[in-house]
Amino acid sequence: MTPAQRRAWMCHWERYGVALQAGETLDLDRLFGRRVPRILEIGCGMGDALLAMAGAAPQQDYLGIEVYRTGLGSLMQRLVEAERENVRLINADALEVLPLLPAAGFDAILLFFPDPWPKKRHHKRRIVQPVFIRLLASRLKPGGMLHMVTDWEDYAGHMLQVMAQCPEFTNTAGKDSFAPRPDYRPLTRFEQRAHGLGHEIRELVFIRVGAPVATIPGCR
Repeated sequence: MTPAQRRAWMCHWERYGVALQAGETLDLDRLFGRRVPRILEIGCGMGDALLAMAGAAPQQDYLGIEVYRTGLGSLMQRLVEAERENVRLINADALEVLPLLPAAGFDAILLFFPDPWPKKRHHKRRIVQPVFIRLLASRLKPGGMLHMVTDWEDYAGHMLQVMAQCPEFTNTAGKDSFAPRPDYRPLTRFEQRAHGLGHEIRELVFIRVGAPVATIPGCR
């Protein structure tokens, strides 16, 4: 970590960080001190998207999960500078965290640009698998939204195949189709690099079977 990232951890983790207890479900009402629409971002990285979305929708609360401390260090410093109070962060592997989150606790779950593991022998390491998606379904409210994005064509096809095995969700764009870019998803530096490499960005937006639809700014 850089010196600035280390300082952010020392000074701001108590403010933004979440300490999970094994075997205990995280109390979101207590964590945020209010009950409003809640959004979970898995793999928030350096936090470009999370910071922008939290600023655009202060009436919603955001929980970010990221395994790498460097990204969270940078994000916490920017959260302080922007005076954001509707964000909390978890430093852990998402597969370990999800069982500790409340059932039907979120209005939306976001998975932007997960590691594609492009080599065929590594495809089994991709986070988007049927068991993982069913776990996400259990954490979404009925009518909640699952939004995934990738710049790898092969991974996008894999995601569609996995989602086809999960009756808990319906594709907002229709069978085997990709969605248009929603207004609420900001353009990040990572995505700009992907465009520079000539990668096409593919959006997958699914709704948890049930109603009502998640209240995300710009979502139709």
